[in-house]
Amino acid sequence: MEAGLHRCRQTSREDVDHSALDRQRSVEIGEEAGIDSEKCNKTHNIAARCSANWWTLLVIGWVALATFLISTGCASVDSRSPIAVRPPTPPAPPSVKPAPRPAIRTIELGHSVKGTPLVLEVFGNGSDRVLIFGGIHGSEPTSAVLARALANHLRINWDLFTGKTIAILAEANPDGLAARSRTNANGVDLNRNFPAKNWRQSPRGGRRNGSAPASEPETQAIIRAAELIHPDRIISIHSTRRGGHCNNFDGPAESLARLMAQSNAYPVKASMGYPTPGSFGSWAGIDRDIPTITLELPRDLSGAQCWLENKDALMAFIRTGGESAGK
Repeated sequence: MEAGLHRCRQTSREDVDHSALDRQRSVEIGEEAGIDSEKCNKTHNIAARCSANWWTLLVIGWVALATFLISTGCASVDSRSPIAVRPPTPPAPPSVKPAPRPAIRTIELGHSVKGTPLVLEVFGNGSDRVLIFGGIHGSEPTSAVLARALANHLRINWDLFTGKTIAILAEANPDGLAARSRTNANGVDLNRNFPAKNWRQSPRGGRRNGSAPASEPETQAIIRAAELIHPDRIISIHSTRRGGHCNNFDGPAESLARLMAQSNAYPVKASMGYPTPGSFGSWAGIDRDIPTITLELPRDLSGAQCWLENKDALMAFIRTGGESAGK
């Protein structure tokens, strides 16, 4: 701006010098034409004042425009230009890091008699460990439906397994489920095939309990799941006739059975009322002292109804710590 004003002042001085010369020339021309010199001077003075006023107005206008632009922030002054217009710089957007997704993985435990993979879904990697499986009896399909519903629920509710490891084997006996048969493809009742202290051979040389403890690949897969996860508590899901449904417990798990009963209102039972040699509850709950619940669903309910009736009970079982067991 200062450079512009300097040029204006320099131009004004040059105009004054030219004005004096023009005045003298006007007088000479007037005398030659017979015009009085005083009249020539007056005429020239009027023209000079008009010229000076025009330059003054131009400078004042230039200064006013520059002042307005600078005061409103639309222009700035630097060494390269009298007035430089710069657009405002938008603020940088804040950097937001996405929350890390909790660990979800699968483990192939083995294969069924007919070659179907036995897949364990594992949610989280926390120190509080839970094992849940269904479908060990193929004639109890709602047990597998309930286990799958729980796995689907965990997939969209990551907070439920924060600080936990929750392992789910939804179909422990896929061949039996496909055939709607209680036993596996070898005709063995898997819940009589575990290497519990009370295992015994089938009467009259039958194969219902297996040729030996843990003779079946499905039994071996469930045992492997327990050995991999080292669960603090376990649920084995079954179904039975209405009236026999319950929260059955083995080992130090009575408090867990009662906790679940607060939500599903099922009776709490320490025994099913009949011998269960070689059962999972005998092997895990009694022999290994792991709090174990056998959740017996009413067989007349659909899978969706079983989920609605037991969702809160399963959530309570998952949320509680191992300190609840054994009380």
